[in-house]
Amino acid sequence: MSHHTIDIIEVVYTYPDGTDALRNLTLHIGHGESVAIVGSNGSGKTTLLSHLGGLLFPTSGTVNIGGFPIIKQTLPQIRRTVGMVFQHPDDQLFMPTVYDDVAFGPINLGLPAETVNKRVTAALTTVGALDLKDRPPYRLSGGQKRAVAIATVLAMEPAILVMDEPTAALDPFARRQLIQLLHTFTHTKIIATHDLDMALDVCTRTIVLHNGTILADGATAEIFRNKPLLEQAHLEQPLSLQKCPICSV
Repeated sequence: MSHHTIDIIEVVYTYPDGTDALRNLTLHIGHGESVAIVGSNGSGKTTLLSHLGGLLFPTSGTVNIGGFPIIKQTLPQIRRTVGMVFQHPDDQLFMPTVYDDVAFGPINLGLPAETVNKRVTAALTTVGALDLKDRPPYRLSGGQKRAVAIATVLAMEPAILVMDEPTAALDPFARRQLIQLLHTFTHTKIIATHDLDMALDVCTRTIVLHNGTILADGATAEIFRNKPLLEQAHLEQPLSLQKCPICSV
């Protein structure tokens, strides 16, 4: 089985306060798929992503990456395969300089200094942030922090890219740059987002979560044209699919 595949099998996750965040989820994501995870706040999106990176473990059920279950013993290999970009870049940036942050992962893989430097340079170049390499992360704008956070993941050369609300707080130019970057990543992508226009642009498949269950799973364009379905999930159609209120009069 390809190490780019994900299998979630009858996964239940209950938080310590008794909140059921995921309820008997089962799904398969194949090699090279680009998948959007959408839903209203509290639908289970971030909880699901946290399972893919081994930040949470199911109350019951199994999460497999490439046929291997995510358990404590397999976490080192899983985290080489799955690259997670968190919703808030400050959760990912903690070193004195941008270069140090992007180099942190490859250094911890035990790679030689020359290889680390090549990976850092390539990752920062890919996100258009090479000129920031000597800057302290706390001096960056929100869009710059987002770009560097993505570079920290790309430097690990993951087979699966997992992103939580990647366009949040980005200005229109930075958002467009991010979308262009996502089109260049040809491996498996899973993106949790409220930005349905971005999902329509980047992801061929969409999974709609509602109250911790899968409400729908199918072609992105087909799901986003289904207004009753979106309303059931407390979502609005992407702006690009909505009729112009002036032209339709």
